Amino acid sequence: MRQAGPLEIVLITGMSGSGKSVALHALEDAGYYCVDNLPPELLLTFAELERQHGTLRVAIAMDVRSATALPLVPAQLHTLRSQGTTIKSLFLEAGTDTLVRRYSETRRRHPLSRRDLLDQQNALYEAIELERELLADLREQAHVIDTTIIRSSQLQGYVKSLIAAPNSQLTLVFESFAFKRGIPLDADYVFDVRMLPNPHYDPDLRPLTGMDAPVADFLRQSAEVHRMFRHIEGFLVHWLEPLARDHRSYVTVGIGCTGGQHRSVYLVEELALAFSQNWVTLKRHRELDAHASSVMGPAPGPTWGTTVF
Repeated sequence: MRQAGPLEIVLITGMSGSGKSVALHALEDAGYYCVDNLPPELLLTFAELERQHGTLRVAIAMDVRSATALPLVPAQLHTLRSQGTTIKSLFLEAGTDTLVRRYSETRRRHPLSRRDLLDQQNALYEAIELERELLADLREQAHVIDTTIIRSSQLQGYVKSLIAAPNSQLTLVFESFAFKRGIPLDADYVFDVRMLPNPHYDPDLRPLTGMDAPVADFLRQSAEVHRMFRHIEGFLVHWLEPLARDHRSYVTVGIGCTGGQHRSVYLVEELALAFSQNWVTLKRHRELDAHASSVMGPAPGPTWGTTVF
């Protein structure tokens, strides 16, 4: 059976406990044939088999359980791309304390934990840091998603939006966040906008967000906000072409303010609009998405272009 188009592979790697199973389920829902914990030695053989079967979309999860063979993966991905296979690599990340808490809650053992140590808490920390070292090369070549404080429904929405973006261009991801809840581990660039006028101190604007017209009007009147927008825009305009020439698939730009509700949200909206004329542009609001997930349930299916996810 001959397939109608090139094979597309989404490779999911990342830290144990970071949500790879959730991401794989999201891809299964999106129509991908999914394989968990495929040994790296079998990647090229498996891809050729699926190509012969006429499979169009495959999602593969690999993790540190295949640590000794993981160094083979970058060269294998290069080979697959040279054969016309489309590759999208996602790396799921989370803070160490979060990973420790998740393991404690589930009472599972980390795949690299040493069973001979009496202090299993310290053993878990050591295993996580060792895992980071072993996965560093794969992380460098993938789009990173920080799952430290996001819900499963958010992660599913993020993954579906990323795979829906076109393959031929660099995708620019703008993300608003609150510094009080930590800097996103997936950000390639982070801009601090806490020095800008804060709508929080206006009682009428406090319950609104940067996507609401009254807040946008308030911030649009500030020369400082306008200057910050131009500085960020100018930086990205200068460097996006070199990044694209370096074969980057995704660039994530974090915009942070105190609460992740007003200033950072407004600037993400404005920047995404400005860059959507020339780049595939996604946008997400970490704190607002978290609230929406808790109130509304799972996010709807994705579209691409300028996309909230």
